Amino acid sequence: MSDHSAGLGTVTEEMVRQRAREIALINGREEGQVLDTDWDQARRELQGQEGLYPLPTAAEKLPESKRWNEVASTEGHKRDAVPAADEQTVAEKLVEEGVAEAEHEQQVEATRAARRRDNLA
Repeated sequence: MSDHSAGLGTVTEEMVRQRAREIALINGREEGQVLDTDWDQARRELQGQEGLYPLPTAAEKLPESKRWNEVASTEGHKRDAVPAADEQTVAEKLVEEGVAEAEHEQQVEATRAARRRDNLA
């Protein structure tokens, strides 16, 4: 094992105690509330055994004949098809909105300019 690229050497009881306190803290308990499982995990981690023998998952505990249910339990329901978004259509819509907004702004500015001319005349 190493700590910040420096070898730890022999794992001492104080190192295990400190790591167990850190594990308790990580698990939401006070540093003084160290459980036996924290001690075991700290010892495994510091001795390099953590991860070598992962605990089997619930599926792995089942015999292979029970892991897969070949017969579906429900038939399911057909849903309405939802068309995929068309990028070209979205782009066209954005362009049309931009053109309409530009036309509106031009009309407003033309109206203001016409009023200014009428007031000067």
